[in-house]
Amino acid sequence: MGIEEYGGGQSQADVLVVTTNDVPGFKVDRVIGEVFGLTVRSRHVGSQIGAGLKSLIGGELKGLTKTLVETRNQAMDRLVEQARARGANAVLMFRFDVTEAADVGTEVCAYGTAVVISPRA
Repeated sequence: MGIEEYGGGQSQADVLVVTTNDVPGFKVDRVIGEVFGLTVRSRHVGSQIGAGLKSLIGGELKGLTKTLVETRNQAMDRLVEQARARGANAVLMFRFDVTEAADVGTEVCAYGTAVVISPRA
């Protein structure tokens, strides 16, 4: 498996998503407000058995890593969709929150502040 399978990031370029409070060279014209993308994923029995066996000998749980990357990307895509639908062209202060959901899966929430930005004159 290549590194591209374990990377994440933005797949939709029309809404810029950054972890910073501002974007160099741009000004915030309007703050729209909080946006988020949420998903909950369960682990299938095969991956849980494989993870259990792997934990006996140590090492990375590659199947679970790949699932988490896919889950984070889905949450981020949903965040971007919500920002776009509300008229934003950027999301500032982007973050992820990951928690266990009732012992049956993993909840991933991508959140940030939707804004409209434009280049500084």
